[in-house]
Order: sequence, then C-alpha cells, then structure tokens
Amino acid sequence: MYKLVVIDDEKEARDNICNYFPWHELGFQIVAKLENGKQGIEFFEKDTADVLLCDIRMPLLSGLDLAEWMNERNLKAKVVLISGHRDFEYAQRALQFGVKNYIVKPVTYNELTSVFTKLSLDLQEESKATSLAEPEARKNKVMLGCNINDKIVAVVYTYVQEQFKDATLDAAAELVHLHPNYLSQLFYKTMGQYFSDYVIQVKMEKAAELLNEIQYKTYEVSEMVGYSNAKNFTRTFKKYFGKNPRQFRQSEHEPYAD
Repeated sequence: MYKLVVIDDEKEARDNICNYFPWHELGFQIVAKLENGKQGIEFFEKDTADVLLCDIRMPLLSGLDLAEWMNERNLKAKVVLISGHRDFEYAQRALQFGVKNYIVKPVTYNELTSVFTKLSLDLQEESKATSLAEPEARKNKVMLGCNINDKIVAVVYTYVQEQFKDATLDAAAELVHLHPNYLSQLFYKTMGQYFSDYVIQVKMEKAAELLNEIQYKTYEVSEMVGYSNAKNFTRTFKKYFGKNPRQFRQSEHEPYAD
C-alpha cells in the first residue's frame, strides 16, 4: 500500500475524501488526516508518505507554501493540490514546486479515480526503476505489475457496472489513461473475456432484472440498458439467454401481454 496524507481545513470535505472513497482498491492507505499546512510540516519532519493530497487555501500555512517547503527539502512525496478556485496563477506556482496534479473543487469520484490510478502507475514505475539490480526485486516488480493491472481492471469493472448504458472502451481507456487497444488486451488477460462481451453481459443481466418488473415494456427495458433499437436488443438478449424477452418473462411469470 502507498502511504497517503490528506490535509483540508474543512472537516466535512476532509471526512468525505477519507471515508467515502475506496482508497485501498487503488493501493493507497491514509496514514494522516490533518487540518492545515503547519500540521503537514510537523508530519513530514518526522515521517514519510508517498502522496500528499492537500487543499490550497488553509489557515496558518497554505497548500502552496507546504508544497514549496517540501520541494526545497527534496521530499519525494507526490503532491496533489485541491482548490475551489480556477486560478491560473495557482497552477503556475504549483508547477514550480513539482506539483503534478491540480484538482478543482468539487472533487469528483471519477477525477480522484483517474488521478490516483495514474499516480499508482507512476509509483510502480519508480519502484521498478530502483529495484532492477536484485533478482528478488525483479520478482516483486512482476507482483507489483499484476497488482496494478488488477486495480486498473477493477476501476474499469466498476465503471461498466455504474455506466453500463453508455459504457464504451474509449471512455474506459480515458478514465485509466491507457490506449484502448492496450486496455482491451489487459482486460481480456485479467478477466478472461473481451471488454465488449463484458458490457453485453452487464446489460443483459440488468435487462433480465428489469424484465422481472412487469410494469416495463420490452422497448422500455431496451432503452434503459442502452439499446435505441428494440430489435437489436431482442436479438442480443436471445443470443445471451437462449430465449427472447417475452419468452424470458413467461418463464418467470404467468403469461401476459407485453
């Protein structure tokens, strides 16, 4: 697990970031939840972390000031700054201090996923670069690669589960910052099925759930799972379940007109 420090003077925002995002799934463990930059300095004077996620505007010491302090001491922690203001000057100063990521509030689930998936990959690459000399390190490198791949696929898996109606390979690839072709190969290697087949699987299983709700017409279910053409939906459904939507309903409920 990579060690993560979160600093935000707003308790609700800090708690939301720390408690309602699946950090462990992306390989991060929160080791400190702090209120201001001064506490950040106190932490880094006696401890280390891999990543700092920090608000910019805070009392006592701003996130930019903390980033500058860390940069002057060549601390290796990667810094992600959060601001409620789209201020180009902030972004310019942040780049001077080695800050690689700059997020504008409100922080979204997808943006956190995207930024920290990329950070996890960066940390993995850095770990590889420093461990090529020893055979055991090369073994660990393979294990790390597998773990990162699993995390990427987990992000894509969640994306399809939540966005099945409009899910596409291009959108999934953009989410995890990979080329669509590479992601397709990685997904198949990890899951044992193609991305497109998995999307169809999720759509069809969701459609089966909806068909059990007798208030929905077949064409309505078709639209709800992302098929604008009901005939295409029926054809795909029959190929997947071996029976068309009407036959499926009749096998689950008493016959009735659809």
